[in-house]
Amino acid sequence: MGSGRVAVLGAALLALVALGARLAAGTRPSAFFQWGASIECHFLNGTERVRFVVRHIYNRQQYVHFDSDVGLFVADTLLGERSAALFNAQPDVLEKNRAAAEMLCGHNYGILAPATLKMRGELTSSVVTSEVSSQVPL
Repeated sequence: MGSGRVAVLGAALLALVALGARLAAGTRPSAFFQWGASIECHFLNGTERVRFVVRHIYNRQQYVHFDSDVGLFVADTLLGERSAALFNAQPDVLEKNRAAAEMLCGHNYGILAPATLKMRGELTSSVVTSEVSSQVPL
């Protein structure tokens, strides 16, 4: 091992020990924050009309979303107003989200539709009868 790796590993170990010692001492981190995003494709009449929705969620609350029918980011809370203004001020971000409806949703529809449509047709039930032999095997 080179001396550079040893220094990096030592620094990482020191940081882990320092953080672990604080947690082991009975103190808890002040807060936990969650951020997530949900991407949805809504298909109406096959691919005739595709709606693409991206939902941004912070601490289990949706604060901003992009809707391809609107073509812009829409704020859902006060926190989302600043984010929506920031996203809408960037033409490249808007263009990527507008193109995603065709790129992501259209591509996935082509892959998943044959399997799901076939499965929808196979959900019919049938009754199978069989004869039970009265002989007991030895």
